[in-house]
Amino acid sequence: MTTLLALDIGGTKVGWGIVEAGDTYEVTERGSIPTDAMRGGADVASRICDLASSLVASHPAVSGVAVASAGVVDPATGDIVSATGTMPGWGGTPLGALLQEATGLTVRVLNDVHAHGLGEATLGAGQPYRAVLSIAVGTGIGGALVEDRQVSFGSRGIAGHVGHIHHHFAPDMTCSCGRKGHIESFCSGSGITAWYDSLRSSSDPEVDGGRALQELAQSGNALAAACFTRSAFALGEATASLVNCVDPAAVILSGSMTRSGDIWWDALREGFAASAMTPVANTPILVGSLGGDAPLLGAVSFFLHA
Repeated sequence: MTTLLALDIGGTKVGWGIVEAGDTYEVTERGSIPTDAMRGGADVASRICDLASSLVASHPAVSGVAVASAGVVDPATGDIVSATGTMPGWGGTPLGALLQEATGLTVRVLNDVHAHGLGEATLGAGQPYRAVLSIAVGTGIGGALVEDRQVSFGSRGIAGHVGHIHHHFAPDMTCSCGRKGHIESFCSGSGITAWYDSLRSSSDPEVDGGRALQELAQSGNALAAACFTRSAFALGEATASLVNCVDPAAVILSGSMTRSGDIWWDALREGFAASAMTPVANTPILVGSLGGDAPLLGAVSFFLHA
């Protein structure tokens, strides 16, 4: 049995778990602190190192630190190569080296969405399959292709940026990356809300998030329902395009948008059916089973099997 400290560093919070890894993986303790990302990357890194040092000191059985982090990660060094404006100054942070210095332990760092996908593929809904395409649809959209327990990183570590696929529904919508026409701009939780707000008339109520928009759609608001249907259909088409290209044995969808009810799921499956080539048309589309533990467990899997 190996005991590891796992960290999940996001723009809103830094989650942590003590994970016992053997034939099975179990998160035996967990907690979180606010990221306070706007205080800057150096401040965030300092507080994460303090957290890790404290947890390692209070859990002497911990023998390593497994990290899932927002940003483009160099998995060989643990450096944060780049990051978006949601975490100012996070890009360029030598996170692995800082944590190793703070704890005195071996540290391995993986991008958070890659870790999420690896967790689901190896320990969650994807366990029966050799090759899995994982897509996380929440505030943003990300993904990972996992084959034989290994994440495909690409040549620059950015493979899996599913949200930045172009779609003809969104030629004038600005994505979080600054480009126009990407599916994240209207298929993510933040994107679909912004899309609705840009289209609504004075007779359509304001909404403050994806859940409120879902409730509005379910209550019969035509514009809200149309936004859900069109965005989910587009995501289904984009997913089919990826499946046509990489031929996974299964697709796993996770994140807050997967809890959007039948209106979303029916449209997504219709979009997938419309674009999937015949040989891959029956590829199962599954719902993630690990919830918030997926990136913690994926980071541990990477630590042990990279």
